[in-house]
Amino acid sequence: MEKEINESIQGQSLILDERQGNTKKMFIESYGCQMNFSDSEIVASILANEGYNTTQNLEEADLVLVNTCSIRDKAEQTVRKRLEQYNAVKKINPTMKVGVLGCMAERLKEKFLDEEKIVDMVVGPDAYKDIPNLLKEVEDGRDAINVILSKEETYGDIAPVRLNSNGVNAFVSITRGCDNMCTFCVVPFTRGRERSREPQSILSEIQDLWDKGYKEVTLLGQNVDSYLWYGGGLKKDFVKATEMQKATAVDFAQLLDMCATQFPKMRFRFSTSNPQDMHIEVIETMAKHHNICKYIHLPVQSGSTRILEAMNRQHTREEYMALVDKIYEIIPEISLSQDMIAGFPTETEEDHQDTLSLMEHAKYDFGFMFAYSERPGTLAARKMEDDVPEEVKKRRLNEIIALQQKLGWERTRRFLGQEVEVLIEKESKRSDAHWSGRNSQNTVVVFPKENYKPGDFVMVKVTDCTSATLIGEAVGYAERMQS
Repeated sequence: MEKEINESIQGQSLILDERQGNTKKMFIESYGCQMNFSDSEIVASILANEGYNTTQNLEEADLVLVNTCSIRDKAEQTVRKRLEQYNAVKKINPTMKVGVLGCMAERLKEKFLDEEKIVDMVVGPDAYKDIPNLLKEVEDGRDAINVILSKEETYGDIAPVRLNSNGVNAFVSITRGCDNMCTFCVVPFTRGRERSREPQSILSEIQDLWDKGYKEVTLLGQNVDSYLWYGGGLKKDFVKATEMQKATAVDFAQLLDMCATQFPKMRFRFSTSNPQDMHIEVIETMAKHHNICKYIHLPVQSGSTRILEAMNRQHTREEYMALVDKIYEIIPEISLSQDMIAGFPTETEEDHQDTLSLMEHAKYDFGFMFAYSERPGTLAARKMEDDVPEEVKKRRLNEIIALQQKLGWERTRRFLGQEVEVLIEKESKRSDAHWSGRNSQNTVVVFPKENYKPGDFVMVKVTDCTSATLIGEAVGYAERMQS
């Protein structure tokens, strides 16, 4: 639940330029959060070196891979339905091999091979480098599985292939795994313990993106604020580090500062943050650099301290609200977004009202809101009865959504009459005469094309808005971001 899931790209199949001499075809599609889509780019890079080009034609594929999500039951059911479709194709093309990657593979392990007879290979998130060996096992007629979670693997040595890219925005993974053990979440079990990537490998990847013309990078992790590089190893083992390692360690605020300083004409975002790990130094670093976007995704899940404790969220309602107040004090123009769960076990009407009042206090611009669904293997599933009736969950969720729509409308309207800096990303979905991009606060902005192009930073005078989109006219280039 700690991850933003873009519903518009779910199940997207990936395509990249053909590599000369590669003779085999792979079809790869992804579900879930941006980490999964980023991981698919790593897999594509590994398999390109093994003679595979991508195809968007399922029927001609030698290898079909689906990168899966376990965050909600709906995501898993979607994958199972998709496997049924693969099975129909496999009857026509019996030599086609099917592999399941990612969090669902990690959660179900060998059970996947038993339950889904079509699946030849099951690969967890830390085992992608082993795919060439697993394919050899499959080609020899054996099922293959590697779901071993690593204490070291960060894929820092693999240059991801940028798939379905607009050439403007890119994601760069900086951490893997999560130590937080929220009672509703499967991520620590499917992606392992937290470990961070070496800073220089991150900066090198960003340099490569800059050289290729990219203008915005999102630093990505299950919990970016926990980033801590001290020479390798797990975050939890930092207490055992040497004095020299501790003195030269790099935390997230320092990494963010390094990125913004080294690439002053590139824009930076990050996702996802955890309230208990967000330090004032990160907020001060954001305020210091124009090219760090003024937007934080700050999941809270509930406005009730009692429910937060049951979720093992490691902060109270009051601590979260104090953090929000501090963020607004340091960066008044900031946008915040939330994750919220309606109907967690034992949630009362009073707890629900606490959630609504916290939302009013935080004044979120956006939100990702769900009714609680029990995830097998989590502490909540093992220890807590899912005792809030479905109709109550649905009603509370609808009230949360309605309030967020009201808040979002109010927050979007604050830009009316202002000039905002926009990075042009693509053509507007509704009009081929307009560009679409986002301002620093992550709000979509559309305006007439004129002579601008994707990748340009443009100042736009906002003249109108909908509940989620700003409408305006370009008044010129954003001079301090022009390279």
